[in-house]
Amino acid sequence: QQYECQNTNEVNKSRKPQVGIYCRLSQEDRNKERDEDDSESIKNQKRMLTAYALYQDWDIYSIYSDDDYSGTDHSRPEFNRLLKDAEAGKIDIILCKTQSRFTRDMSDVELYLHTMFPKWGVRFVSLTDSADTSVKANKKSRQINALMNEWFLEDLSDSIKSVFSNHRKNGFFIGAFAPYGYKKDPDDKHHLIIDEPAADVVRKIYSLYIQGYGKKTIAAMLNKQGIICPSVYKNEHGLEYKNQHYKSDPLWRDYSITDILTNEVYIGNIVQNKTHSESFKTKKTVPTPKDEWVRVENTHEAIIDKPTWELVRSIAEDRKTPGVSTSTINIFSGKLECGICGGNLGRHKNGSIISYNCYIHRYDSCRCKGNTITEKLLHETVLHEFQARIAELADPESVANGVNVKNNVGNRIETLKEELKLAERRKDSVLKANKLLFSQLAEGKISEMRYNALTQSYDTDLEMYERTIIKVRADIEKIKAQQMAIKTQSEIAKKYLEITKLDNVIVNLFIDKIVVMPKKPYSRVADLKIYWKF
Repeated sequence: QQYECQNTNEVNKSRKPQVGIYCRLSQEDRNKERDEDDSESIKNQKRMLTAYALYQDWDIYSIYSDDDYSGTDHSRPEFNRLLKDAEAGKIDIILCKTQSRFTRDMSDVELYLHTMFPKWGVRFVSLTDSADTSVKANKKSRQINALMNEWFLEDLSDSIKSVFSNHRKNGFFIGAFAPYGYKKDPDDKHHLIIDEPAADVVRKIYSLYIQGYGKKTIAAMLNKQGIICPSVYKNEHGLEYKNQHYKSDPLWRDYSITDILTNEVYIGNIVQNKTHSESFKTKKTVPTPKDEWVRVENTHEAIIDKPTWELVRSIAEDRKTPGVSTSTINIFSGKLECGICGGNLGRHKNGSIISYNCYIHRYDSCRCKGNTITEKLLHETVLHEFQARIAELADPESVANGVNVKNNVGNRIETLKEELKLAERRKDSVLKANKLLFSQLAEGKISEMRYNALTQSYDTDLEMYERTIIKVRADIEKIKAQQMAIKTQSEIAKKYLEITKLDNVIVNLFIDKIVVMPKKPYSRVADLKIYWKF
């Protein structure tokens, strides 16, 4: 056979062609006894291709073998060594079992088989599908093979995505590594179980954050205490985990703390599909729109209870607010409002007396007559109101009864349920009537004009009942959500029943703002209007 390639380094007639044998398998074979062993399929490829090369009287320059690599993966180490040797003129022929062993990417077929290999003077031969770049008529079959391989990959990718999608919807964990604090169940790799040593660190992080420590401070505390970061922890437990952010200096960082404080996995939920690959040809991932995330609740045992989770969410939200201090020195920063002009009250120290004064009055006494309250009186009054509020919230039945009496919740729910039943019955009646009407039309008992007029009326009724059903169901769910919120608030409140001193966590969690009204002269009673968050 005559080479068509433009061989600038023409093969010496006195030596045999130098062949590079390339083998690849995309999945780890079960027959491998050790990780470093070649899979049985790779061994078979080598035996077959070596025998063929000897039969053709070719010299084997080297055997290149990539095990557990995809045919579209351009990072394959032996694949890249093969290309490097081919470009350097060390090999004359590349021999594979099939064209797809070399690549499943159609663009690679055009780049290497039809462009670079002819330029380098290299012939490509695949055994079982008869691809041979030395045969001109063979080019179309090579391109068809490439196209079919690409279709195969695309179909395979779609099938895998479908399986993963079903797994996500069923709450199966499909990540390569379990989140820090968990490990994969040895009896079910899609189920998470608690890894107690790491889970204790997760609980510690939540506790420190609630106490008022910032994320950078928490990270520094963990590093100082010699607690290894998640990536090192996984490596020390036999997992080949790599963190690209800090290869040379594996330490706790603030973003590691953020990940742990915001991941719903710690309350027993799994949220997946946050990222997706751009295409089946690349491993590059891009963010998925939030409305396409897949969230399933109560899939595994929680490390953090719901009240603690809600408390952390509330603290995090407040810390985003400009002017709100996380320092315990001024726990009311950003919370105080003048009851006269609506301006902010600022903290001032005069000798040993600390007070809060209206800023507007300081700069424009015409707009505000002045409003002030001592820090001592403010603390005492807010603490007293807080203790009363907590005692009320800690008794969910009392709160629920109060809400029920105020809003007549019991009767409201029963009324809504009756409305729902009535609307559903009427909807069923319309559907049955419509069905009967069609049979009458089919039997010739009514005209098509009559049928169209009646069905138009039925469609209007059906649309009305469907809107009613949707609205009533939403109203019922809203009431149920309010009742669940009362229960959650109660669980949070119980943690603060014994509080005798206010701090920034309490103020940020429970209080939206405090309106300070001018107190009467010589009075020891402050006139405050506290806006509670719940």
